[in-house]
Amino acid sequence: MNRVGQVLFSLWGAGAILSIACGAAGKAAPSPTPSPGAASSASAGPRIVMPSGAIYAVELAKTPEEQAQGLMFRESLRPNSGMLFQFAPPSVHKFWMKNTMIPLDMIWLDAGGKVLFVSANTPPCKADPCADYGPDGPASDVLEIAGGLAAKEGIKPGTMLQFLDVR
Repeated sequence: MNRVGQVLFSLWGAGAILSIACGAAGKAAPSPTPSPGAASSASAGPRIVMPSGAIYAVELAKTPEEQAQGLMFRESLRPNSGMLFQFAPPSVHKFWMKNTMIPLDMIWLDAGGKVLFVSANTPPCKADPCADYGPDGPASDVLEIAGGLAAKEGIKPGTMLQFLDVR
């Protein structure tokens, strides 16, 4: 066994011992039960409160790599979930739907959570060239949720979304 193999074997052994020791302490405590009416899928981490009162758990896309990937290649989204793209400073951000498998509602926001523009039921792009979507003015954030949900949640230009544990 070469030196790298010896180091990896030692690390594996230490991990096995640690996992056995932790397991001997008993089972992990059960997760706390959400209170009645709480949105269990959106109870922790970054969330957005919709005008309807629904709470959506959001993945954050902050880095250029995360923003370039976005929701590409996903075949579905969990209920009450989405992705929030964050930009600093605010500027014009046009989005496209290349390699996106599902229709999305894309919502452009200012830093305070005010909706500036909505592209509803934006269709996936099946072949180049793909269309660009978005307002000509600056935005701080863009929220993507499953197509059709913006109307269901009462999202339109001028409405406010509340950010929880986002920034």
